[in-house]
Amino acid sequence: MPRYAAFFASMNVGGNRLKMTDLRDALEREDLEDVETVVASGNVLFSFDERPSEGLSEMLAFIVKDRFGFDTFAAVRSKEEVRAAIERNPFHREGQDKLVHTLFLDGEVDPDQFNVLTAAYEGRGPERIAMGERCIYVDYVDGAGNSRLTGPFIQRKLDRRFTARNMASLKRILDKMEA
Repeated sequence: MPRYAAFFASMNVGGNRLKMTDLRDALEREDLEDVETVVASGNVLFSFDERPSEGLSEMLAFIVKDRFGFDTFAAVRSKEEVRAAIERNPFHREGQDKLVHTLFLDGEVDPDQFNVLTAAYEGRGPERIAMGERCIYVDYVDGAGNSRLTGPFIQRKLDRRFTARNMASLKRILDKMEA
C-alpha cells in the first residue's frame, strides 16, 4: 500500500489549534492506515490505496473541517513527490536547509501568474524563487520571518492556496517515509 505525506496549512497557528493525537485518531477512523504525525505542525504520514494525491488532499481537508470545524488545505504528496520536492528544488544544495523551502500548492502554477509574482517582487528582497510542479521553491536567504515575500503576497499573485516546508523538515519526513 502506498505511503503518503499530508502537509496541512494553517494548523496550530492562530486559532486553529489541534492536538496531533486527535488528528491521527480522526484519520484512522477514515480507513487511513499506519497514520503517524511528524512534529506538531500538521505533517501526517499515512498509507492508503493508490490514487491521485489531489483527491486525497480534498478528502483530508474535508475531514478536518467536519471533525474540528476549521478550514484548511492539505497538500498530499506520495513518497516520490516528496523526494522530488527536495531533489528538484534548485536552491537545495546552495542554501541552508532551514531557509530553503518548497511551497506545496493546491494545483499547478500558471506560468503567467508566476511571472507576475516574480516581477512584482523584483528588487524587494534577496529571496530567490523558482517554479516547480504543483509547487514553487523559495530560498529565504535572510529568513522567512524577516522576508517581505509573505504568504498573503504569494497567494494573491498566484491565486493558489499553499503550505510551505523547509528542506530540513522534508528530509526528516522522507527518511520516515522510507523507513
